[in-house]
Amino acid sequence: MEKLMLVYSSCKVIWTLLLTILGCASCLPVGDESICTAEELAKYSIVFTGKWSQTAFPKQYPLYRPPAQWSSVLGVTHSSDYNMWKKNEYASNGIRDFAEKGEAWVLMKEIEEAGERIQSVHGIFSAPAVSTGTGETSTELEVHSRHQLVSFVVRIVPSPDWFVGIDSLNLCEGNRWKEEVSVDLFPYDAGTDSGFTFSSPNFATIPQDTVTEITCSSPSHPANSFYYPKLKNLPPIARVTLVKLKKNQRGVPVSKLNRKGNEIDDSVSETPLDCEVSLWSSWGLCRGRCGKPGTKIRTRFILLQPANNGSPCPNLDEAAECEPENCV
Repeated sequence: MEKLMLVYSSCKVIWTLLLTILGCASCLPVGDESICTAEELAKYSIVFTGKWSQTAFPKQYPLYRPPAQWSSVLGVTHSSDYNMWKKNEYASNGIRDFAEKGEAWVLMKEIEEAGERIQSVHGIFSAPAVSTGTGETSTELEVHSRHQLVSFVVRIVPSPDWFVGIDSLNLCEGNRWKEEVSVDLFPYDAGTDSGFTFSSPNFATIPQDTVTEITCSSPSHPANSFYYPKLKNLPPIARVTLVKLKKNQRGVPVSKLNRKGNEIDDSVSETPLDCEVSLWSSWGLCRGRCGKPGTKIRTRFILLQPANNGSPCPNLDEAAECEPENCV
C-alpha cells in the first residue's frame, strides 16, 4: 500500500511539473523578433548623416575652436546578450571616454572582451569622422542570424559628454532581413560630465548619472545649449540609414541606395531663437538740478542675439525720475 502511495505521489509531482512547463510555454510570445531564421549572413551599407545646422540649432552654435562636427562612427553587430550602451543605465568606462574625449581604446577592449566571454559580438565597424555639422560618412557591416542587432555611437563635437547613436536595432524580421531602415537621431547625455553648453570645461559628474536623452526642455536650464522652451520636440540632429546589399551575378554585394553626388537632405524648419538679456544693473546716481526732478538710469546687455524670427531684444536701458541728492 505504501508503495502504491509513493508511486501516486511521484506521478502527481511529474504531472504538476509537466503542467507548469506547458503553461510557461504557452506564455512565450509568438513570432519573437529575437529568433531570426533568415539566411545566415547579410551585409548592409550604413550611412550616417549629420543634420546639426545653425538653422535648426541656432543657440550657441559652435562656429570655431572647434566648429560643429562629428567624431568617427564606432559600432558593433551583436546578440541580445550584449549592450554597447542603454538609455537610463550607467555608461561603461569605454562609452565615457568616447563621449567625453572621442577616445575609442577602452570601448574597443570592452567589445572584444564581451565577444570572447559570451560570444555575443559578431563584428565591429567604423566610419570616418565628419568635419562639419551637416556632413555624411558611411561604411559597411555584416550581421549574422544569431547576431542580428546593431549598436553604434557618434560623439557630438564639441560637447561635455554628448553623443548620438542606436542601441540594439534589430535588422531581422522572422525569416527575412529588412531591406532598408532609416532612423532619426537625437542627442544623449552620457551622465559622466556636468557641463551645460557645447564649450563647457570638464566637470565630472559625481556620483555618475545614467544615460539620458537631451530634449528641448531637459535639462531644464536656460544655459543648456539644447534648451528651446517654445518647441515641443527637438528636430533630429542626425539620421542613420541602413540598406541591405544585393548580390550581383558574381556574388559581390551591391547597394541599391541611389544618391546624387554628396547632397545632404537638410530640409528642416527654422528653429526660432528668442533674444536673451541679462538682469538689470543697479540704478545709477540721480542727476539733476536742485528743486527739480532728476533722472537715474539702469542698463542690461544682450546674452544671446535672436535668430530665425525669434523675439527681438527689448530696450537695454531704462530711466526713472528721482530726487537729486548732490544737486547742482
